[in-house]
Amino acid sequence: MPTPLPDPTEADLTPPGAEEVVVLGRGVLGAVTPASGLTTTQRLLAEAVFDSMTGHRVDTTAPVLGPADFAAALAHRTLEFRTRIVQVMVLLALVVRPLTADVTDRVAAYAHELGVEEGMLEVAGRFAGGSLGLAAVDFERNGYTAEWHPDDARVLHTSKELSTAWEASTADPALAERWAALEDLTPGTLGRRLTEFYRARGFVYPGLPDSAPPLLAQHDWVHVVADYGTTVESELEVFAFIARANDDMRGFSLLAMVVSLFETGYLRTAAGLFEYSPGHLSESGMAVRVADAMRRGALCHGSIDFLRTDWFALAGHSVEEVREQFGVTPKSPATVAAGSVGPWEVGGISPFQVAAGRALADSLGRPYRPYGARAGGDHPDAVTD
Repeated sequence: MPTPLPDPTEADLTPPGAEEVVVLGRGVLGAVTPASGLTTTQRLLAEAVFDSMTGHRVDTTAPVLGPADFAAALAHRTLEFRTRIVQVMVLLALVVRPLTADVTDRVAAYAHELGVEEGMLEVAGRFAGGSLGLAAVDFERNGYTAEWHPDDARVLHTSKELSTAWEASTADPALAERWAALEDLTPGTLGRRLTEFYRARGFVYPGLPDSAPPLLAQHDWVHVVADYGTTVESELEVFAFIARANDDMRGFSLLAMVVSLFETGYLRTAAGLFEYSPGHLSESGMAVRVADAMRRGALCHGSIDFLRTDWFALAGHSVEEVREQFGVTPKSPATVAAGSVGPWEVGGISPFQVAAGRALADSLGRPYRPYGARAGGDHPDAVTD
């Protein structure tokens, strides 16, 4: 039987201290460690997440706690706290390849004892069973867009109703004109910076052929506000930030989605545009970068659904003003040292995007301007402002 939730008046709402982090680590690692032992990526990610989110180190060599004992240790914690812990378990399970049923079944046992229902655990179970197609369906059924309503599309400013959340809108001149009008804003404003972000990379404004789905385009504003580039590694960061800023627990599915695309490749496509490219989270420094993005998201003011934000209402404000409004904190020094870069820095753009930006500029009869961005490995003079 699940451990009952505490009376609201008696629930512990304080951040976990060093002793409790040891307990949390013993339970989380007890749930996710494969029969062959903890993988290197799991260990690095567990250490980075606990360090970033609690300020305390987790001991990955400590003896584990079973489901019942672990749930009993969290008897004073709320459902929200317990759910976040289960989500850490799911995250650490999703980086295992091949993912096996013994791991997902064990995480399910811990979730049951904690009284937590987490939709991405069902997805992980599908992955472990080899049912990748059904897993993709479960992402939509249990994830962020599970209760998407046409009214939610208001902030996307499309001229017609979208039949699905991730539907593209490639024949909407009014929408494209709204995006293009951002080019006339004052330099330094969020909207103007976003158009520079698009032009440097050859991205097409929503409403035009070959553009991203309007909902996915929402995350492009976050790249600018949160200071993340546009390589695959930066996509992992920006979605970790978006997922953790949202107190709706289904937001976690956005992080689960990009991990399944860009680390294990369990998902082949997602969000109407993304295609799988495995192995990026296990690269050097990425555990620190993703964990810090989670921390920064959690520190934002209140609960923020960045994909349902009306960015056009903020477009005329400076980037600094918008960061202050949302409570976006700087990256940690360790994250910068680990290679996290913004959209205007070396490594903040891919060679493919540079080429696309040049092609777009040529088609419009404009000189190409990357606004400071250079692909990693470029000679300093290879791309100029």
